[in-house]
Amino acid sequence: MLKQFFWMCSGADTDILSNSSKAEQTKFAGIGGTVFFTAVMATIASSYALYTVFDNLYASIFFGLVWGLLIFNLDRFIVSTIKKSDNKWKEIAQATPRIILAIIIAIVISKPLELKIFEKEIDQVLLTQKNDLTLANKEQIANQYTPEITTIQNEISALKSEIDTKEAETNALYETYIAEAEGRKGTEIVGKGPVYKEKREKHDAALQELQQLKQENKEKINAKESQITSLIENQKNQEATTQPIIDGFDGLMARINALNELPWLPSFFIFLLFLAIETSPIFAKLIAPKSEYDFKLEDTENAVKTWVSQKVKQRKEMLQTDIILNEKVYSDISEEEELYNYKRKKARELMQQQADAFHKSQQKIIG
Repeated sequence: MLKQFFWMCSGADTDILSNSSKAEQTKFAGIGGTVFFTAVMATIASSYALYTVFDNLYASIFFGLVWGLLIFNLDRFIVSTIKKSDNKWKEIAQATPRIILAIIIAIVISKPLELKIFEKEIDQVLLTQKNDLTLANKEQIANQYTPEITTIQNEISALKSEIDTKEAETNALYETYIAEAEGRKGTEIVGKGPVYKEKREKHDAALQELQQLKQENKEKINAKESQITSLIENQKNQEATTQPIIDGFDGLMARINALNELPWLPSFFIFLLFLAIETSPIFAKLIAPKSEYDFKLEDTENAVKTWVSQKVKQRKEMLQTDIILNEKVYSDISEEEELYNYKRKKARELMQQQADAFHKSQQKIIG
């Protein structure tokens, strides 16, 4: 039962194999087994690849089975269409496009399994890439907010500087009227005379302006600090919103790109393994000499070809004979006097009817 299943997988004619030697049966069972297990590996590989995309176990298994059946059908077709002949170059030319297709299939099968085998190394590469993306993302977001924050901070500094300047001016006026009272500067007369009062009034006016300026600038500074706080909060919210996108940066394409950053030699050997598995049935047929199965298959195909050729030739002969007979029959009929008189009579009647119809139509026109 298992042997017949593998015969079916190899694409061979089971009726011919049933009447062939044990060696032939074993050879084609091995070819069929290779085709079958390649399809099994394709199913596993595609299921894992699709799981990384859809993150759904049942959907991945379903589509993985569909892909495995597709690969199975392709492999079976490739192996079954290679025919043995007496010309090796003809066989190689016949197998070349099939080998190219086998290479493509090997790449498609091996890549998802490489992703699974080197999963830990790929995760490390993806972690590094995610960290770089996080830093780059924060820098990009900061570039959106930093200029505005810097502008507001400069405005706050300008407001504080304005207060400091006014405070220094007020302190200078304070020192001036104190020095006048103590007789150290100005009139150098100790006491609170008219000059002292004048300078004291200037100081008091400046002090009042300073207090007013402090009050106004404090409100402005508080408003601008609130703007900075709001901008910083918006910046953090944007970082928090975009971070899940970076955290989800582990899809199929990202993993393939991460795999390409790893040393190529291990991946290349895995590819060679699947390439050997995929092309082994083809090379087995190319290398093996023409065997019992091939002779029997060729005999069966030649018998069908001969039978079809005979049928085609027979139909051509029948058609030619029928044409010749028809020509002879119509030639004999054309010489009969009775048929000539009958055709003549009918032609005369037809011409009379046409003349009568024309005469009636002319009378209607004349009125």
